Amino acid sequence: MRVLNKAVIGSLIGAGILAFSTVGASAAIVCSDNACWHVKDSYSYPSEARVIVHKDDWKWDTNEKYSWREHEGRGYWHGDRWMDMK
Repeated sequence: MRVLNKAVIGSLIGAGILAFSTVGASAAIVCSDNACWHVKDSYSYPSEARVIVHKDDWKWDTNEKYSWREHEGRGYWHGDRWMDMK
């Protein structure tokens, strides 16, 4: 009985830690012109970037023409060129 209680308590603690660790995540979809990409953190973009930040569950309408252009790192698409931000 003790082993079962310890297993249940351990599972509850693990689930609680996992739940609290996902609360701080701030994923989003960012679009510039017709290019969109996912970001894991909130960034401040310069005004010349002309990006629009959407919630992570955002989807474009059927009459809109966007494309996914994923890229690692912090930055934004400017035409066909990735602009790094430090």
